[in-house]
Amino acid sequence: MMSIQKEVDELIKKFGGYWEPFAMLTALIEELGELSREILKAEGVKGQKEPAQIVEEIGDVLFALLCIANYYNIDAEKALHKTISKYSSRDRERWKSPIT
Repeated sequence: MMSIQKEVDELIKKFGGYWEPFAMLTALIEELGELSREILKAEGVKGQKEPAQIVEEIGDVLFALLCIANYYNIDAEKALHKTISKYSSRDRERWKSPIT
């Protein structure tokens, strides 16, 4: 478990423990919706471009995701490295620009 996960774990335990999995998933989805809204604002998709709180919302998404990882005893850093490795080999050609 990476140190940031331990920090999240300590805070959650101090507050009384983890929510049930579906409640945590709902919180994650809610945070993703808030991140989406801030990106739409930043890109001017809904009206004029506005200052957005993208940093705060990314933090909220990460917090909610780390709560789920902690609940299931998943080392998020190891999971991310595994995914990076997967994308590095599986999608090696996918990210190349079609214009050479």
